[in-house]
Amino acid sequence: MKYNYSRALIVFMCALALVSSICFAVPSRQEPTSAQTVNQQSVKPIAPWPVVESRVAETIKTLLENVLVQQAMQTLQADNAQALQETIALCEIPAPPFGEQKKAEAFLKMLQASGLSDAKIDKEGNVVGIRKGVGKGPTLVVCAHLDTVFPIETKLKVQLRDGKYYCPGITDDTRGLAVLLSWLRALNAANIQTVGDLMFVGSVGEEGNGNLRGMKSLFLEHKNIDGYVGIEPLPMGVASTLNPATIRYEVTYTAPGGHSYAAFGEVPSAIHALGRAIAKISDIQTPVTPRTTFTVGVISGGTSVNTIAPNAKMEIDIRSDDMKQLRVTEKQILDAIAQSVEEENKRWGTNTLTFSLKKIGDRPGGMTPNNSVIVQTSLAAMNAMDQKEIILKGESTDAGVPISLGIPAITLPPGGKHSGFHALDESFDATDAYKGAQIGLTTVLSLAGVNGVSKPLLVIRDVK
Repeated sequence: MKYNYSRALIVFMCALALVSSICFAVPSRQEPTSAQTVNQQSVKPIAPWPVVESRVAETIKTLLENVLVQQAMQTLQADNAQALQETIALCEIPAPPFGEQKKAEAFLKMLQASGLSDAKIDKEGNVVGIRKGVGKGPTLVVCAHLDTVFPIETKLKVQLRDGKYYCPGITDDTRGLAVLLSWLRALNAANIQTVGDLMFVGSVGEEGNGNLRGMKSLFLEHKNIDGYVGIEPLPMGVASTLNPATIRYEVTYTAPGGHSYAAFGEVPSAIHALGRAIAKISDIQTPVTPRTTFTVGVISGGTSVNTIAPNAKMEIDIRSDDMKQLRVTEKQILDAIAQSVEEENKRWGTNTLTFSLKKIGDRPGGMTPNNSVIVQTSLAAMNAMDQKEIILKGESTDAGVPISLGIPAITLPPGGKHSGFHALDESFDATDAYKGAQIGLTTVLSLAGVNGVSKPLLVIRDVK
């Protein structure tokens, strides 16, 4: 998970109408007193904020008053120590993008030991297990990713200092994997039967050049998925509903080359063409909303100071909160590249300069609407844990794939406190971490439904 992709935050204060509950307070109606979009430059109010539907609040109230669900919540609290040990064990297994197999094998064994017999490693390397519902319900993916940003040679040894556990990858996203295991044990201990199917997934390729390959493969293979709940190292009270879409290109210019003096006027320059393209790209105007960005992040080329460059290369990053706008900006940039070659060839009366494109990144995205049932359910579940301030923000995660397909998706916190993600001193404070697992499982049970207790809030999609 990457924390530099989107700065958009939606912050609101919830006025809680408390009703009687067993495990924790549950609001019967959520009416925020304020809602704001926060970025580095301005604070602007937005309105209206969606009120949580009464059926959502009533579903969560009913669930949390149920004796089986109470038992599951108590199991999550008692399971905190085992979940921590699994976090440590999995964290010490290297898992860079395209190198997740050993961690996948270990996670698969843990799933099976936690009571999920129908589990396997799929063709892409994802660990996928199905906990069947009673039938005629939705299919909900619950997911954390296996890979980390760290190279295979990184030293991975968890160390305890000042009450925190330090190790690269411990929060992003190894703790999320442990939450999935804890959910399984809680469901089995309470003998809870969901109405819908729960698809437990440890995904590959979420980070960097992994390019969301695990999620892309999963949703290509399983057309019947109706919703997605991901676990990533977000703070308590925070959820991610926005996934900036990203496209990256490597552009290579090729020309004959020649002496800077003797061949001048006869051959075009690959570097000059690249410069023309950068100038055109830098002049492109993008909208503030949806936030859309671009940058030429890497350039290289040429052979010497006195050679007309036979080659040049650049890497371009394009992002947007909206897939349609991303495509618009992508076309503008690709047109600028083509024009740069045409102009450089015309300048010298030749056609010997060419270019090639290589797509080196393609992370789909978009936004789950704030008034969707999956967002409302998550907010109500957070309020049930007495989270009076809720933040909806944007992160680039596996959720970008289902969101781009129009499938309801949200990413939730795993509990505990986190710091230093993507750094060698990444840390996890496990104090009361089970509370995050309780919020997540409350959300999942509300969406999938509990047999004999509540109907699923998640709607079965019409898949053609």
